[in-house]
Amino acid sequence: MENRSSLKEHLYQLEEKLLKPNIRTSTAELEKLLSDDFFEFGSSGNVWYKKDCIGEDGISVREMTLYDFDIHPLSDDVVLTTYRVKDETRMQHTLRSSIWKFRDGRWQLFFHQGTQTNPFES
Repeated sequence: MENRSSLKEHLYQLEEKLLKPNIRTSTAELEKLLSDDFFEFGSSGNVWYKKDCIGEDGISVREMTLYDFDIHPLSDDVVLTTYRVKDETRMQHTLRSSIWKFRDGRWQLFFHQGTQTNPFES
């Protein structure tokens, strides 16, 4: 496994990349970033799978800012990331968690969950 500092920076960049409109609407980029068995528990209460994210529109596009990012290695090739997102489009804050797996020489998103929260809660 990479050293913690470089791994944290790398996964931060991947998480941030997934917030960008040009990535969220790119089938090719989402194919690379999401594992084939990817699923998400959305802040809306919906469950999404990779097939739901790939296609005509991709993932919904919003203006979002990521903060309070941290990593929690679960094994040499599995890492839990936790962070917060300020969604400027919907004027809401969410707690986020993702499980990344190192497969085929790259990190891929296996699971994601978003939970709405008050911006002042810790």
